[in-house]
Amino acid sequence: MNRLTTSWGAYELARHPEDPRDRLRAWDAADEYLLGHLAESAPAALAPSAPATGTVVVAGDRWGALATSLAGHHPGRVVQITDSFLAREATRANLARAGLDETSVRLLTTRDTPPERIDVLLVRVPKSLGLLEDQLHRLAPALHPGTLVVGTGMVKEIHTSTLRLFERLIGPTRTSLAVKKARLIFATPDPELPRTAGPWPHRYTLPDDAPAAVAGRTVVNHAGIFCADRLDVGTRFFLQHLPRGLGDARVVDLGCGNGVVGLAVALAEPAARLLFTDESYQAVASAEETFRAGAGPDREAEFLVGDGLADVPAGSVDLVLNNPPFHSHQATTDLTARRMFTGARRALRSGGELWVVGNRHLGYHVTLRRIFGNADVVASDPRFVVLRAVKK
Repeated sequence: MNRLTTSWGAYELARHPEDPRDRLRAWDAADEYLLGHLAESAPAALAPSAPATGTVVVAGDRWGALATSLAGHHPGRVVQITDSFLAREATRANLARAGLDETSVRLLTTRDTPPERIDVLLVRVPKSLGLLEDQLHRLAPALHPGTLVVGTGMVKEIHTSTLRLFERLIGPTRTSLAVKKARLIFATPDPELPRTAGPWPHRYTLPDDAPAAVAGRTVVNHAGIFCADRLDVGTRFFLQHLPRGLGDARVVDLGCGNGVVGLAVALAEPAARLLFTDESYQAVASAEETFRAGAGPDREAEFLVGDGLADVPAGSVDLVLNNPPFHSHQATTDLTARRMFTGARRALRSGGELWVVGNRHLGYHVTLRRIFGNADVVASDPRFVVLRAVKK
């Protein structure tokens, strides 16, 4: 937990789920810079001493730092839009910690319809340029000439392509000087810009040499999903070494992304019961559409947005398949993988198995042996390794 001091007050903030080993803050200099700018330079409606008017949309708030800081001053006016279940839960917890009612912020996901009119749009620049493009396409029709639009991000997150997107979809754009390696983006809505449909989702056909019966199948990727236009090499390697002969096993594609791994199991194992889960709303939507396109309308599966396997009953799963991320936004961390492995062990029945693919240098075998007491190498090449851990 860490303390963010703003002109609206000081807030104790934490990421979700809270973990004493997590040394990463729930806010950074980009959040701080934006809040400082709003307090000092924004119109009177956004000054801490003035009454709130209009709808304030916060898109891409990482852990609720922006929404929490603004909510007390703008009760009922703030709308947070996020693709992350974890960010949404962090916002809820941070609001409660600040003594604010959850209704002080309207919580929307990237799959929800945005407000019809936006008077202030604050954009935390995401890691994915595609997700930014999709969100600006969705939000631009709700802007008007008087809308205040400010983006924020660390210098390494803001590129020429980022500014071009704001310019093309919002209007004339400029940037601030850098402060603590953070930068602001100022865009002026241009009502004369043509409004076209966004390009997402992307669809592509898996190549003929794709393994595990998925060759020729259609993959659907909503904005923000890793490798939106091709089968990534780690997934390809995993598909070559998936377990066989699963019968009616309950199988989880954990951190499913676009769902290709789970689809491969469904095609090879017609009796297997599939659950696709991810903390990204865009990912689960992608996985469901990929599954429907590849497995047919009669094949059943479950789709869950959540914190790993936290909502799955203990001992109810036979097999978990996992390609864990090793980044949290721009930070490199193994906390997500450890949480996934621990959650998998809880959800697995005795004798159930977790299969993991990862870059060799990440050393997942060490973590798995700590959690499961065992880890075997199923396959490896110079870059990737597939590991199996069994719940004893």
